[in-house]
Amino acid sequence: MPDKTTNILIVGVGGQGTLLTSRIIAQVAVQMGYDVKVSEVHGMAQRGGSVVSQVRYGNKIYSPIIKKGDADIILAFEKVESARWLDFLKPDGMVIINNERVNPLPVLSGKVKYPDQIHEKVAACLKDTVMVDATDIASQCGNPKAANVVLVGMLCKAIGLPEEEVEKAIRDIVPAKAIQVNLLAFKKGCELMAG
Repeated sequence: MPDKTTNILIVGVGGQGTLLTSRIIAQVAVQMGYDVKVSEVHGMAQRGGSVVSQVRYGNKIYSPIIKKGDADIILAFEKVESARWLDFLKPDGMVIINNERVNPLPVLSGKVKYPDQIHEKVAACLKDTVMVDATDIASQCGNPKAANVVLVGMLCKAIGLPEEEVEKAIRDIVPAKAIQVNLLAFKKGCELMAG
């Protein structure tokens, strides 16, 4: 095993599957023989607030916390969240963004306006930015809630995780009734990055 730590920041809002995603990625790393640490911040998740998961794996991991400027990749389940966490990304890091808009309370109350062209603004800061309609793809697979696993497929290809290990983790972690939809969503995500 190479002596490299991989840092993945998973950001979204409550109900988007960020915590399930961190469990899948952590399980894959364990299956591959790595030391793994996970940190989750739920905040006001039940009310559509930010949810952040940090997954770190390598030969020996001492802290679950990713420092600013150390994330290899940000997996963003919502557009504003992708911009909110950019300062945690390495200069040569990558952002994968679900083209999903979830209006926070200040926007719903009319106090602030949802920012325009977030993807373009993020891409202007970072050359390795990918935007995907993961929710639409997941809907085509049978359940829009599987958007998180579409993003896992993209992540898998982006950082070179073995597909069979991810599939095993999905089978072990996802509830039985949702396994087939999630496996299909995962494959679609892999195909997006392979092309």
